[in-house]
Amino acid sequence: MTNKLVTENIQLRDRLVLLLEQAQRNQKIMRRHQAFDLKFIAANSLRELIESIFDTLSESSQLDVVTLCLIDTEYDIRRIMVELALDQAEFPNLLFIDREAELGLTLAPMTHPVLGRFSSARHGVIFPKQVLTPASVAVVPLLRQGRLIGCLSLGSLHEGRFASGMASDFIEHLGCIIAICLENVINNERLKRIGLTDSLTGVNNRRYLERRLQEEIGRTRRQEFPLSCMYIDIDHFKKINDSAGHQGGDEVLQQVALRIKAELRLSDALGRFGGEEFVVLLIDAGLSHALVVAERIRASMAGQPIVLSDGSALTATVSIGVAQLSAADRDHPIEKTALQLVARADEALYRAKQSGRNRVIGAS
Repeated sequence: MTNKLVTENIQLRDRLVLLLEQAQRNQKIMRRHQAFDLKFIAANSLRELIESIFDTLSESSQLDVVTLCLIDTEYDIRRIMVELALDQAEFPNLLFIDREAELGLTLAPMTHPVLGRFSSARHGVIFPKQVLTPASVAVVPLLRQGRLIGCLSLGSLHEGRFASGMASDFIEHLGCIIAICLENVINNERLKRIGLTDSLTGVNNRRYLERRLQEEIGRTRRQEFPLSCMYIDIDHFKKINDSAGHQGGDEVLQQVALRIKAELRLSDALGRFGGEEFVVLLIDAGLSHALVVAERIRASMAGQPIVLSDGSALTATVSIGVAQLSAADRDHPIEKTALQLVARADEALYRAKQSGRNRVIGAS
């Protein structure tokens, strides 16, 4: 065999070795893609998905910091987290903004990942002070049907880890999967809430409040924080219905629900208990604080007329009874304790109405 043929054979063999190595690398990448995809797709709750995003990416991709920033204009996702008892303090790398413009120079408008060195001016929103400051970052937009719902941000302490011009196919694919999974778990949580929402006012219904009250009593016993309940009734609602008609009465109910909600914290729970009655659970609030909130609600109703869709205006007042979960209730079953707390607030409401209406009374 001539030297030329030997050389060609060696070159061919080396070429085959390189091709085999490349194929093996590609296979590993594909397996890695599939492992990521399956991990996120398998998450069937918001908590599980959030934990998978932070834990899986940090460990498997050897990242120093990962943040997830979601656009939550109506506070919908944050409200779902509260209802699921997901404390945002557990997830310091989970960030929320009210509108896309808050991202500033970071990526808006953006359709593809942006890689490069960290800049506090450009990336300060998505890598705030409470998280590790990276040297280089990859900012991945989360898009659904052409709409930006947030961004996934990957950070490394090595300046060269994410450089402009680098291939970003993998992280772009990752962003697509995470966006789909986020939309799915959030929509699933919304679907669960449909059966627990009052269709007229948009607030929770009695079924939800009763379930939530038992959950909060259980948490109160474990964590020893105060819990108060307000029972609210619209004064002379039958007269309102008679004068404004049922459509006007419905609009009054909707406006009352909005005004009550405006005085509450995100962690509190408001529900229509039936007819013209509403119940509020004030989490981590004692009787004195609950009475202050109740008075704000009463004053809000009495101080400003309700303008109906036909242009007419009417004044609607509310009476409110307030009660706090007592230490003596700890010895009773949760179901019985829940009934007793609402009953005490209802008794206080009855006294408020007997005393002339448009007032707040606390249970003795």
